[in-house]
Amino acid sequence: MAFNSHGVAAVLSNVKGGDFLSSSDFNSEQTSALLELAIQLKSGDRRIDLGNRVLGLIFTKASTRTRVSFQVAMARLGGQTLDLNPQVTQLGRGEPLKDTARVLSRFCDALAIRTYEQKELIEYAHWASIPVINALTDLEHPCQALADFLTIQEEFGVLKGLTLSYVGDGNNVAHSLMICGALLGINIRIGTPKGFEPLNEVVEQARSIAAFDAKIEIGNDPFEMVKGAQAVYTDVWASMGQEEEQLQREKSFKGFCLNEDLLEEADSEAIVLHCLPAHREEEISSGVFESESSRIFEQAENRLHAQQALLAALLGGL
Repeated sequence: MAFNSHGVAAVLSNVKGGDFLSSSDFNSEQTSALLELAIQLKSGDRRIDLGNRVLGLIFTKASTRTRVSFQVAMARLGGQTLDLNPQVTQLGRGEPLKDTARVLSRFCDALAIRTYEQKELIEYAHWASIPVINALTDLEHPCQALADFLTIQEEFGVLKGLTLSYVGDGNNVAHSLMICGALLGINIRIGTPKGFEPLNEVVEQARSIAAFDAKIEIGNDPFEMVKGAQAVYTDVWASMGQEEEQLQREKSFKGFCLNEDLLEEADSEAIVLHCLPAHREEEISSGVFESESSRIFEQAENRLHAQQALLAALLGGL
């Protein structure tokens, strides 16, 4: 889909004031328009001033890229951020979430929340009267997926009909890749060891919303899953909160390292993606990480541009 600035504004008008808890909160056209807005903002063809709006960050989990990219995105939009660390607010002393959400709605214009359970995020959204953004939960990482597909679109010029192969744990990133990719018409293959597949209900959700006949495939052979793909993606084997499982997971994931042999199965022009932080020689080899195929740092930068577009859309800056 191609959009000019007026087309982007028209398509995204319905998301103003809403939440972004899941990649599925936007439809196919809205997701495409959001990526186009990100491209416009990144190139400097579009400038948006949100007039000193305030974004509150509530991060229960550690963060580098998500935290910094949201802070810089708001600054570029003429706004500011408040770091509402639960350890230094009344949340850490047991104040009910519903009270915090209602109070912060009087001070802030939006909240970006990084936490463990999706249901906690949903509760924030229920009680808040301002947009709530999923900055990562154990179920999904939708802001990451926006940056991922923005990177692929920049590389190939199109998204529809391409194939992205993800190799590793069927985690929150895999879930958002399936949902967002399905909306954009991209074939998504998820290759995991047996027992580490993505949640079946998320797989079925992605298949039910797939546009342009996009296919969602799940398999346990990484070489088969990667064959002919235009983008090959991996993530850490043990996500935050799973550190105690690290040694066992290293055994279970043997053969799932994105190395030169595995990349050889992909399309000759394939790009490599990783949402970072990376453990070299575990889920990805140093050679592949630093190869000419890598777009990992472009992908990291695109967190800024995708989230800038998202904030502009939710806060009505179009």
